[in-house]
Amino acid sequence: MHHIWMRFFTPSALHQRLGLACLGVGLQHGTLPVVGPRTLDHHVAMVINSGSGWFITPDGRRLAVTAPSLIWLTPGTPHHYGPGPAGWDENFVDFTGPATTTYTELGYIEPDRPLVPLTDTSAPRAAIGRIVQAAHRARPLQEVEAGAAVHELLVSLRRSRADVAPDGDPVLKALARDAFRPLTVAEHAARHQMTPAALRTAVRRGAGVGPKEYLLNIRLGRAKELLAATDLPVAAVARSVGYDDPAYFSRLFARRVGTAPVRFREQQGRGTPDTPPGHGPQPGHP
Repeated sequence: MHHIWMRFFTPSALHQRLGLACLGVGLQHGTLPVVGPRTLDHHVAMVINSGSGWFITPDGRRLAVTAPSLIWLTPGTPHHYGPGPAGWDENFVDFTGPATTTYTELGYIEPDRPLVPLTDTSAPRAAIGRIVQAAHRARPLQEVEAGAAVHELLVSLRRSRADVAPDGDPVLKALARDAFRPLTVAEHAARHQMTPAALRTAVRRGAGVGPKEYLLNIRLGRAKELLAATDLPVAAVARSVGYDDPAYFSRLFARRVGTAPVRFREQQGRGTPDTPPGHGPQPGHP
């Protein structure tokens, strides 16, 4: 015996330009029928909450599926799967949109890794629950609400992966802690007893970008905070985030942010003249 509930959306081209559009959502459990072999033209995230089964990859390998797990179905990739004799509990979300390319590049969607062990499915199920709520036919904003929840689902699935430490990736945390020190990528790698290549792989897998980009984003984020909330001179801001050459910092800031540090400060209009230099918000302060 099995139970199936599903709803489907037909988002317009305008809704798809939001980045992600939900095409369907379903909640199923029990001894569900085998699916495939088949090929789809869109993405599907299948969250297996309980039970077990199998999944056959395009190259013919048969993988054992044990909950909690995530199964990725990606466009143009043949797939074939089904629950075991005792069945399983499954939620699925069909989605499409231009943002799928970027999420794939960042490592949130993994076409080459169709079966992903999870630690827990409560957060993904909460995001799917919001899609279910949006699926009520009289909901006037259902396509936008459902699309926003797909973004949330992808983030929650990334956080729920079994290869992600509960308190965050230790390498990323250490890099963030040392982000304002004048260290090269090779020196950061040596501090972790890693080769630069291994560090690049670890950071890209954890953050979706390389170490230089990861560190630069942290530095620029802190520089923006100091420019917006303190009256520190630009040279002092540069030194605070790891740049001894204020001219180089200003050129880098302008190139990446699109405006010079002084102009960024003027645009924010949130300066606090009574705040003593160096007494602005601290890193990590909300």
